[in-house]
Amino acid sequence: MNAPVDVSGLYLETPRLILRPWQMTDLEDFYAYASVDGVGQMAGWKPHESRAESQAVLSAFIAGNRTLALELKENRQVIGSLGLEPVQQLGPELDGLKGRELGYVLAKAHWGKGLMPEGAEAVIRHCFSVLGFDFLTLEYFLWNRQSARVCEKLGFRFYRRTQAETQLGATEQCNLHIRFHPKYDEVTNV
Repeated sequence: MNAPVDVSGLYLETPRLILRPWQMTDLEDFYAYASVDGVGQMAGWKPHESRAESQAVLSAFIAGNRTLALELKENRQVIGSLGLEPVQQLGPELDGLKGRELGYVLAKAHWGKGLMPEGAEAVIRHCFSVLGFDFLTLEYFLWNRQSARVCEKLGFRFYRRTQAETQLGATEQCNLHIRFHPKYDEVTNV
């Protein structure tokens, strides 16, 4: 079951990041990374072709109240997003448990620096300790080695193979991983 989410007042800090709700003043930073070839394709969408396109997505982030901006502490630049998306493809063994799917995008210039695992771990801790989630899932395209590595660093376990329809009109094979609240670690055999 999809847990209720509202990140409108959430503010989390890590050693290098601030995770907070998006604001319209983030438009230039958002467009700067969302328009770079290779970034959106990792999540199934094409690079943004205009600021108007980025503004429409940014408005949806703000209205949806489930996606956080990743801001670098050192220069206050927004370099990515991290969302708590509705879970789509779960089996009956998870009936009665509440959770969400972790989705993220990071500016290409910051790949390989450990920033996404750092930010995602803060959100995971919040979901388990404050929001009372039972689980989180994480899904990535089979060819997306960067997301596979983030998934591994975060301690998610393989759950099943899935398919996803992308905004690019393709069907991609995916790996769906799951991480349970620590209280389930000893008793869950999924």
